[in-house]
Amino acid sequence: MDLFNIFKEIEKIDPDVYDRLDSRRNAMKQFTNISGKIALAAIPFALGSMFNKTYAQSTGTSVADVLKYALTLEYLEEAFYVKGVATPGLIPTAAATAALTTIRNHETAHVIFLKSVLSNMGGAPAGPAFDFTAGGTFPAVFTDYNFFLAIAQTFEDTGVRAYKGQAGNLSGNNTVLTAALNIHSVEARHAAHIRMMRRALGTLGASPALKPWITLNQSGIATTAVNPSYAGEELTMQAGVDIAALGGNIGANSASEAFDEPLSMAQVLPIASLFIKS
Repeated sequence: MDLFNIFKEIEKIDPDVYDRLDSRRNAMKQFTNISGKIALAAIPFALGSMFNKTYAQSTGTSVADVLKYALTLEYLEEAFYVKGVATPGLIPTAAATAALTTIRNHETAHVIFLKSVLSNMGGAPAGPAFDFTAGGTFPAVFTDYNFFLAIAQTFEDTGVRAYKGQAGNLSGNNTVLTAALNIHSVEARHAAHIRMMRRALGTLGASPALKPWITLNQSGIATTAVNPSYAGEELTMQAGVDIAALGGNIGANSASEAFDEPLSMAQVLPIASLFIKS
């Protein structure tokens, strides 16, 4: 296949490739320069280097890196719901079983999708083994339904913030960014539904009624072990504007609820690693 046809094939996969390479004309010049300076057998490696630089962000995080990170989180959620739904006597009602089965199926679809994309980018990592007790920190996770839902909420809230935190690293690839945002919004729906399932059970005791959104950095979960998943949600500043100070009786609670904060990869990985056994 000649360079022109190679470029046409790449264009089919990523219609925005020209924008990232400055322009179609300049991109073809780069390809021409490559072909004139190196042996034919080495061209694929040179092209790979070019595109890796194109898709990588200033942080050094490539699209493939982000997708592998997302896949790890999806593996975590999928395995959690697979085990939960399959645990006899854990889920008390048919309606709750149906809801959690639907969420499980969504997570499975996310895993299949991410593995498929990564298979065309060098390969997808296998799913790790998980310990959902986090080394004994949460021993009742699959025996206490209330606690199972609390951990589910934490996973979903973390996932929402994790996807948001990687949007900037995917901004150079509209196709992948769109797919990630599609997953992000579904994870947010999961989080809201799990919170309402917990509210219906009255699991908070004397705590304020649990809402579908996050107030300040309150998890509504009776353990400080989940605090890292909610750190930073108490912020009321957006783009340099203090929302709580704008008037209209907004207040810090409403200001924090109205905006969801991202979590960086560096913040999320230690949270996920608590449950990764190998």
